[in-house]
Amino acid sequence: MVFLKIPRKCRLPSSPQLRLPFFYTTWYTPPPPHGEDPILDTISHAIANSQLKPLHVSLGRLLPSITPRHVINLINHNPYSLPPQSLLTFFDFLSSQPKFRHTLQSYCTMAHFLIACKMLPQAQSLLSFLVSRKGKGSALSVLDSVIETRGTRRSDFIFDALMISYADLGFMSDAIQCFRFVRKHNCAVPFHGCGYLLDRMMKRSSPMVTWGFYLEILDSGYSPSVYNFNILMHKLCKEGRIKDAQVVFDEIVKRGLCPTVVSYNTLINGYCKSGNLEEGFRLKRVMEEARISPDVFTYSALINGLCKEGRLDHANALFDEMCRRGLVPNDVIFTTLIDGQCKNGRMDLAMEIYQQMLRKGLMPDLVMYNTLINGLCKDGDLKEAKKLVDEMRMRGLKPDKITYTTLIDGFCKEGDLESAIEIREEMIREGIQPDNVAFTALISGLCKAGRAVEAERTLREMVNAGMKPDDATYTMIMDAFCKKGDVKMSFKLLKEMQSDGHVPGVVTYNVLMNGLCKLGQTKNARMLLDAMLNLGVVPDDITYNILLEGHSKHGNPKNFDKLRSEMGLVSDYAFYNSLVSEVSRTSKDPRKK
Repeated sequence: MVFLKIPRKCRLPSSPQLRLPFFYTTWYTPPPPHGEDPILDTISHAIANSQLKPLHVSLGRLLPSITPRHVINLINHNPYSLPPQSLLTFFDFLSSQPKFRHTLQSYCTMAHFLIACKMLPQAQSLLSFLVSRKGKGSALSVLDSVIETRGTRRSDFIFDALMISYADLGFMSDAIQCFRFVRKHNCAVPFHGCGYLLDRMMKRSSPMVTWGFYLEILDSGYSPSVYNFNILMHKLCKEGRIKDAQVVFDEIVKRGLCPTVVSYNTLINGYCKSGNLEEGFRLKRVMEEARISPDVFTYSALINGLCKEGRLDHANALFDEMCRRGLVPNDVIFTTLIDGQCKNGRMDLAMEIYQQMLRKGLMPDLVMYNTLINGLCKDGDLKEAKKLVDEMRMRGLKPDKITYTTLIDGFCKEGDLESAIEIREEMIREGIQPDNVAFTALISGLCKAGRAVEAERTLREMVNAGMKPDDATYTMIMDAFCKKGDVKMSFKLLKEMQSDGHVPGVVTYNVLMNGLCKLGQTKNARMLLDAMLNLGVVPDDITYNILLEGHSKHGNPKNFDKLRSEMGLVSDYAFYNSLVSEVSRTSKDPRKK
């Protein structure tokens, strides 16, 4: 601090109340003689001259003495009328000092000051930083400080800014607390902040929580919007909460608004997807009575619902009604109708609708082709399915994983394994890796054809590709080996299955028992029964009948007539055990022969 030395003859009369420190600056104007804090004067002088002398130099010695209270007083009084940006720069400078910590009050004071000076972006940035530092659950303490430091500044932007800050960080409950705090203290409702929070909640929060908040702000004077009602209905329908969506729909009229075609379509689609077609058609009639014409999406939702229920004739009738009204069906409607016909095995009608679509100038997409190919494969018409694949390519569409997998499954089920293997090789050449479904289809086909070794090799490929075969896949291959008489390989697969974390069920054990019994190894089959019982696997009637069949075929026919007569009647271990024991005793006792 530099003082000018005044000559003795020019000195003012001495007075304990009047001591004016003169700072050497080119623009200095003496402050009002009310005894300002000397530290504030020094800080103000340093800020004013920061262009000539950096703050860390001019305030180096004073920094340890500066407290958040000095900052608050400087902002509130600003004795030298420093520009707002200069005070903000000083505030940021202190924030960068390792030993200085701003308080909640100093942050809020600066926020009020920036808002009063119309520096809204800077105020928003400052509050966002404060909220990120204070974290989740800090709303009440921050709001208390906002009220405490408000003074004569009455701008309500600070509440909007706080709601926005909390919403941006995902602290929705804090943002809602801000709104409720404002209402409790009779401040102006921060509608901008409410709208911002509502938008974020629509995207991130549960629809029921969002709906509750929306009702709160509507009751506070927030303008209702059909757009917001529609979004809420869509989210609720997506979660299957159709009754709640209906409540939201009813609220539209209560708030003095008219539902739009989107409002009706959203609810109709929700009802149709939940299987309540009756309510969907009722809403269609209501919208027509309200002179709102159903559009393509209305018909699409209803047609889709009818197809899912297998009511294809009704779906076709609705399709015709739509066309009569001059509406042009889109590819979604055609795909829905085609899919419905395919699932019901009516491939002739599916192909007819497909041709009708082409005549209307609509281009089929990959989804539609896959739907048709799947239907043709299930119908056993592999020749027509391959024709469609060629047509796809001509239209510039490449078969995807679903296309190839569908064809592989179709050829395997028809017993044409060579074509299935050829398609898999083509699939790999195109850079598409077979998935679980494709591998399982191939393995199933190979097992049915008795090609157990190739099936096991395909299993290895599947495992090496990072996939985990399920119990059914292992069991199919084990059954194929058992049928070839290679029970040893089947047990090897059982061991592999168990080491991979699988817990074989009764079907797997039945396959192994059947293999052992066919080889006459009834003793080993009996041991396997004991093993599965020890592991907690409950045998079924098939298990016991397999064992009885083994005893019948490989025991003394004369002594096992009784076993044959009991075939199909054995359903538990005790009955099986007593039956076999009794026949065994009879065979050993010549007096009972």
